[in-house]
Amino acid sequence: MLAQTTFLGIAGWCIAFHLVAIVSVIVGLLVWLFAVDPHFPGNNTYGGSPAAPMSKKSALEEARELIIEAKSIIQIPTFQVFVAQGVSGSFPWSALSFMSMWLELIGFSHEDTAIFTTIFAVATSIGGLLGGKMGDFLAQRYPNAGRIILSQISAGSAIPLAAVLLLGLPDDPSRSSGVAHGLVLFIMGLIISWNGAATNCPIFAEIVPEKQRTSIYALDRTFESILASFAPPVVGLLSQHLYGFKPDDKGSSPEQDRENAASLAKALYTAISIPMVICSSIYTFMYRTYPRDRERARMQSMIQTELDQIELGGSHLGCGDDRFELFDSVNAGEKTDQLDGSYGAEESAEADAGTEKLLGNHEL
Repeated sequence: MLAQTTFLGIAGWCIAFHLVAIVSVIVGLLVWLFAVDPHFPGNNTYGGSPAAPMSKKSALEEARELIIEAKSIIQIPTFQVFVAQGVSGSFPWSALSFMSMWLELIGFSHEDTAIFTTIFAVATSIGGLLGGKMGDFLAQRYPNAGRIILSQISAGSAIPLAAVLLLGLPDDPSRSSGVAHGLVLFIMGLIISWNGAATNCPIFAEIVPEKQRTSIYALDRTFESILASFAPPVVGLLSQHLYGFKPDDKGSSPEQDRENAASLAKALYTAISIPMVICSSIYTFMYRTYPRDRERARMQSMIQTELDQIELGGSHLGCGDDRFELFDSVNAGEKTDQLDGSYGAEESAEADAGTEKLLGNHEL
């Protein structure tokens, strides 16, 4: 909507970028003032007792610790699955950067395209909230599988919805067509946006100790962003060299623009459907890796808490060699069935029973 306006001699699209920059600065200041990093707790107490003072480390020591921490996270099987599905799952979202161009080639105005983009953005926001609620509900009933199945449904639903949007709706800018495009965009944004809030973020917090949560989020975004950035070039190459898009003829005639829109729609659907099939399939591996990694992280956190209490002189549980041997075995990556005897055996059995019940119903 700002594209065709000016303010004090500044182009509207420049104003939009400035607004985004201002909001980003404000958010950064709020995070700096109010957010608490588990690495550096705001209060210098632990369980009511004064915590040990943190020693200052050199930049080289900090870098070494970050590398060691990154290596330990990369070795977690569930994280490897997340990166694999995240690369394929982020690919369609990057490809959707062509959506505005596709809508305008059909014949919709700048204002209509802005409205469609807003509808999709609002729907994805609501979908994230809805997905988080459903993920929490299913995680309580089926701890080992509820979140994963929800993400597979979300990723899989993108395939038929994208087919309806890109290939099924009429390619004309009439009022009825606009209403149909807006409705499908809303439904699509509402359903395909569950993964992050319902599955990825909660599971990230469960498979590593609290102090490694910022690192696992950062590593995941690094891998996904780098590889998903190849999506727009792939869409451009597919539309031009495979589906007959003619960039030099843009605006020459409404008929040519619609032909280009059809070519771009086919390329977009290819860049959405194939990665989403891969993403939904890769989630299947998490049924095996997630329960084990979650229990291992719980054991590590519990043992580390006891060791911290011992160091502070606040523990009366004893400090025999068995605890340290168990801590070493957890770090060495022993199988979860050996840990179940020490922690959460009954809870693990109940979760497995619930998972088998859910998967049985899902197959039916």
